[in-house]
Amino acid sequence: MTVEIVSFGFGHDAPPKAHVILDLSEHFRDPHVSPALRYLTAEDRAVRRAVLRTAGIRPLLRATVRQVRAFDRGPSGGSIVVAVGCVGGRHRSATVAHYLARRLRRRGLEVVLRHRDLRRPVLERAA
Repeated sequence: MTVEIVSFGFGHDAPPKAHVILDLSEHFRDPHVSPALRYLTAEDRAVRRAVLRTAGIRPLLRATVRQVRAFDRGPSGGSIVVAVGCVGGRHRSATVAHYLARRLRRRGLEVVLRHRDLRRPVLERAA
């Protein structure tokens, strides 16, 4: 089975079609609120660290790995698409998608990782 993981931002476009959609936009602290992190991306260590230290993120990763493994064990096989979204697609979703891909690869699954909105402009929000 191949797992395709797509990070995206709800603020840029509709979510991609997926078997599993993780919506991180409301329940997890957004690094965007920190001026020091706002214009960085998940490619920057400070952003990854901030996201991974957010309460609930690591249990969510573990639960999502279990969910993907359940699809893998199902009778129909085939590929599965997991979409991970936040508001802008630059911080939370891209970090979680990266670490989800890493965990699944360690479990022997073939993973394709794509960051749809990582390079899109920062979405400015009203104060």
